[in-house]
Amino acid sequence: MSGKSRKSSRATGKNKSGDFARSMQFNESESPLAWLVRRRDRNGQPLIEESQFVAGERLRADFTRAGMMPRITANWIAPISQGRRGSGDGTAYFTDSVIAAKERLNRALAAVGPEFSGLLLDVCCFLKGLETVERERRWPQRTAKVVLGLALDRLARHYGISAEARGPSRAAMRAWQAEGARPSMDGN
Repeated sequence: MSGKSRKSSRATGKNKSGDFARSMQFNESESPLAWLVRRRDRNGQPLIEESQFVAGERLRADFTRAGMMPRITANWIAPISQGRRGSGDGTAYFTDSVIAAKERLNRALAAVGPEFSGLLLDVCCFLKGLETVERERRWPQRTAKVVLGLALDRLARHYGISAEARGPSRAAMRAWQAEGARPSMDGN
């Protein structure tokens, strides 16, 4: 990929009918998770599972929607209020979708616990590479990959994302009519 943003069916949750459940633009070359899901180990297995990748990208999408990335330039999209750009504390400009994304992000980080939330923020949201994380935390080499796998498993469990479908092979038949009622063929 030449560094261009594109829609990825993996991160957007493309379903069987071809519709996109969610649409999220991202640059696959900047994501450490995209690199890990593309790479194979000695046995030919991906370094992280597809379910882990989807969970991490879902966390990143909520982080982005919540507007949590620090700004490094002026905010040119803030509404002008009473002649001044960005006056006040800014809380009046939050939309419901921003607040909902922040709440989803907080619930996900609480579900994975304090042991994994910092690592998930670093790798999934701030896009730090595993070597950088190991160096900053003074971890031994190749430790971050193992801990990240555990964190992504817990995150996927929180989101209800599984590598395989589980459940009965056949669901029970349900009827939405009174017991003893019979359907009519004439539409009455």
